[in-house]
Amino acid sequence: MNTAKPSICIFGAGHIGGYVGARLAASGTPLVMVGRERLLKEWREQGLSYSDYLGHSGQASADTLSLNTEPAAAAACGLVLVCVKSGGTEAAAAQLAPVLPPGTVVLSLQNGMHNAAVLARHLPQATVLAGMVPFNVVALQPGRLHQATEGGLQAQAHPALAAWLPAFAQAGLPLATSADLKPVQWGKLLLNLN
Repeated sequence: MNTAKPSICIFGAGHIGGYVGARLAASGTPLVMVGRERLLKEWREQGLSYSDYLGHSGQASADTLSLNTEPAAAAACGLVLVCVKSGGTEAAAAQLAPVLPPGTVVLSLQNGMHNAAVLARHLPQATVLAGMVPFNVVALQPGRLHQATEGGLQAQAHPALAAWLPAFAQAGLPLATSADLKPVQWGKLLLNLN
């Protein structure tokens, strides 16, 4: 298990969260992933590999992954990436509210238009920002996640993100920032509806 103090938490480590987390961990970023035991058990046993439609691939070995089912694991992190499905946003916010210290940056990497607002309502101590993962991720087999479509991570522009931008770039997932994410969010919503 990675003993470095985690700086990023993936909260909701499913396909999207697992893919982003695997790339960050494989590039050396200390992080913790909070998710369901079923997936975490697979990843503990064999690590987590990733690939993309351009032919890039890599692996975060099991000993580099800090995997947890308890929301309290997010308390040590300065950046929390919320990757739960939209229907789980209220529950995620309720779980994070008692554990996040003031000043934590929370980035919603979820589909939909209102998740950041829901998180902000429950997490007044945090800096909550909207984000978007425009690409799709599929599980090719247990412990192997594949980015199947193009697109790059997007986030609402804010000075609080500056400290983490190099980690995303090093992982091959540069985080583009924009003052207005609504066109990107609507575009992903329409894609999902189709």
